[in-house]
Amino acid sequence: MAATSSWNLVFTSNQPSPSSLSWKLSFPSPFTSVQFQRRQTTTAQRFLVFATMMGAKPTILVSEKLGDAGLELLKTFANVDCSYNLSLEELCTKISLCDALIVRSGTKVTREVFESSSGRLKVVGRAGVGIDNVDLSAATEHGCLVVNAPTANTIAAAEHGIALLTAMARNIAQADASIKSGKWERSKYIGVSLVGKILAVIGFGKVGSEVARRAKGLGMNVIAHDPYAPADRAHAIGVELVRFEEAISSADFISLHMPLTPATSKMFNDETFSKMKKGVRIVNVARGGVIDEDALVRALDSGIVAQAALDVFTEEPPPRDSKLVQHESVIATPHLGASTTEAQEGVAIEVAEAVLGALKGELAATAVNAPMVPAEVLSELAPFVVLAEKLGRLAVQLVAGGSGVQSVKVTYASARGPDDLDTRLLRAMITKGIIEPTSNVFVNLVNADFTAKQRGIRITEERIVLDGSPEKPLEFIQVQIANVESKFASAISESGDIKVEGRVKDRKPHLTMIGSFGVDVSLEGSLILCRQVDQPGMIGKVGTILGEENVNVSFMTVGRIAPRKQAVMTIGVDEEPSKEALKRIGEITAIEEFVFLKL
Repeated sequence: MAATSSWNLVFTSNQPSPSSLSWKLSFPSPFTSVQFQRRQTTTAQRFLVFATMMGAKPTILVSEKLGDAGLELLKTFANVDCSYNLSLEELCTKISLCDALIVRSGTKVTREVFESSSGRLKVVGRAGVGIDNVDLSAATEHGCLVVNAPTANTIAAAEHGIALLTAMARNIAQADASIKSGKWERSKYIGVSLVGKILAVIGFGKVGSEVARRAKGLGMNVIAHDPYAPADRAHAIGVELVRFEEAISSADFISLHMPLTPATSKMFNDETFSKMKKGVRIVNVARGGVIDEDALVRALDSGIVAQAALDVFTEEPPPRDSKLVQHESVIATPHLGASTTEAQEGVAIEVAEAVLGALKGELAATAVNAPMVPAEVLSELAPFVVLAEKLGRLAVQLVAGGSGVQSVKVTYASARGPDDLDTRLLRAMITKGIIEPTSNVFVNLVNADFTAKQRGIRITEERIVLDGSPEKPLEFIQVQIANVESKFASAISESGDIKVEGRVKDRKPHLTMIGSFGVDVSLEGSLILCRQVDQPGMIGKVGTILGEENVNVSFMTVGRIAPRKQAVMTIGVDEEPSKEALKRIGEITAIEEFVFLKL
């Protein structure tokens, strides 16, 4: 090892400034791809540039109603075509004449739309947060940037959550329907007070924290669960971060504010409801799919859930004969979370600014898909990009619930000089691995630092300069998460941080260290990590349990301190073992701790 140098690259951009670029351009069309040459180096980098010719305005198609303030902003720069209620065929016909498209949730921007644009469509703007209706993979393949408007409707959504909370507690909707039908049923609609009750906020992001602030003002005792929320931010509001099981079992009211991801889909199901306090009341202004709606009906019928107030549903609009919507203990609204005059105007301005910025060639902070990457750089770094994301996913899954991730340190070991290795893409992929498992944000090179900053995550980078040939870009990548508890104590290094390290072997990502234990594990499928007393027969015992459960084992390795001392056994599996199988593994006498990790 020749030398060690370190630096902090926290939420900064090392893009060249305009003064550091020189070029000569001739534009055959309003949008063109050009080659830039940096004055300081001899390496050419390819960037996609959106350049507007004098007198040739871009065309923006707005396919759903947008606030007037946003439309006026768009018209200062572009020709705006407002065409609503387009069929897919009509949209595909129009899109080849458009440079940008702005949608809400009703327009499906499919692969067919991107293919029909013949490469002209450069940016899609989603007026709102969710982007379920946009095919991100197709957008990226066709070089189209996708941006959204994630902040403008925060207050509106929080206010609607509080409105549903109070309306539910006092039976407002049911009493209104009753009196309008000619009845006077004062004794039937006795409500419950909010003062002194425990509200569990599940998902402590922008909306969840605003709901918590308002609930505190109503005299409620607020707790929250969010594995990525910084504890200091929660404490500043007077909220305690707790484990998920503690949150749902102690709450009188539960307010949902998590995104819909594979990890949160039907998170509230029969098993979850069975752990709740009898008579709990639930509010959902997040995403319908986080609740198993059939299970909620059963919980309402049994009395486990006394009432539910729902603004979102798995299918929107829900069927007319929906048992959930028709249930007498349910208040339902048609996805009104962002439906205030102020929020609609704010969203319109936010998405308009993002779309115009993209058309002018600016890197949008609200971009949700990957930007163009030079082919030669991507080819060389491709296996390390995969390694970086998997190390991030592995490290964050080792964090115990309730521990907010705030400080991440990434170390790169390389024989190359600092100017010959651009780590922005690697840093973005580590950020992606840390954030995406429990978020609806799509992290990429454009928005990684912005997204991490939004969540209070500080990412620092360090370079270890090695002797040797610079032919290989990296020797290893190390990820450390500081100031958190771990589900697997052996992952804690001597410095007290969760530490994982990986290398690329035969262009495949491998885990080579966890905590202080050296291992050699292919990062494919899923993993079971066991800390055990090193003794004969351990592999056979664990393998037998998995075999009886018909779980296929792809590999087993053991890293140990010394013979007959402590060891870490790593088992690769193709399927997720049942809870019973994992319990049996944990009951093996020599196993001191274990954890199951999805990659």
